[in-house]
Amino acid sequence: MTPPLARRALAEFLGTALLVAVVVGSGIMATNLSHDVGLQLLANSTATVFGLTVLILIFGPISGTHFNPVVTLADYVLSRRSGGGTDVRTVAVYIPAQVAGGIGGTVLANLMFNLPVVTASTHTRSARYLWLGETVATAGLVLLIFSLVRSGRGTLVIAPAVGAYIGAAYWFTSSTSFANPAVTIARAFTNTFAGIAPGSVAAFVAFQVVGAAIGVALVAVLYPVAQHGDTESLAEAEQVPAAVK
Repeated sequence: MTPPLARRALAEFLGTALLVAVVVGSGIMATNLSHDVGLQLLANSTATVFGLTVLILIFGPISGTHFNPVVTLADYVLSRRSGGGTDVRTVAVYIPAQVAGGIGGTVLANLMFNLPVVTASTHTRSARYLWLGETVATAGLVLLIFSLVRSGRGTLVIAPAVGAYIGAAYWFTSSTSFANPAVTIARAFTNTFAGIAPGSVAAFVAFQVVGAAIGVALVAVLYPVAQHGDTESLAEAEQVPAAVK
C-alpha cells in the first residue's frame, strides 16, 4: 500500500535535507583539506555519489525519492495517462517539502562546520554556457530515471544509476550539474564551495525546467508506454520492494 502523504512528504523533506547537507558539507570539508580546485571538486562529487545512492535506498520505498521538484513534475506529467502515480495533491505537497528540506540541509551543513547559520553566497553563476550545462544535466537526469522506470528496471538499479549519473555530470557539464531547483535554492544560503549567488538562482531554475521538459519529451518518444506489467511512475517503482517484503 502507498504510505500516507504526510509520511511521504516527511521522506522528501528529510531526503532533500540530507542530500543538500552532503553536497554543501563535503564542499566545505574539501576546501578545508585542499587548495586544489580539482581535488575539491573530486571530493565533493564523490561524496555526492555515495550520499545520493544511500538516500535513494533509504527513502525510495516511502516516497519514490524525488528530492527534486522537476522530477516530481515529470512524474506527474508522465503518469497522468494511467491515472496513477503522482497526482496534483502530491505535487503541491512534495515541492514545498523539498525546498524547505533543502534549505534545512544547508543550515545543518553550515552549523556542522561552525559557520553562520545562513550566509548569502557570492558565487555568481550566470552565463549562457552554464545555463546550457544545466539544461543538459537536467534533461539527462529525467531521461535516465524514467527510462529505468518505464522499462521495469527502476527497483534494481535506480539508486546506483542516478548516483553515477550525477557524479559524472559534475565533471562533464559546465555548471557541475545542480539539475534540481530545490537544491539550487538551498545552495544560495551558504557562501561556501557549493554556493550559488541568489541572483543566479532564477536562471538556473528556469533552464532546469527547460531541461526537464526536454527529458520528458525524450521519454515519451523512446518509452511511450511502460512495458507489460511494469510500473508507470517513480513512486510506484520504488515502492515495489516494500510491498514484496
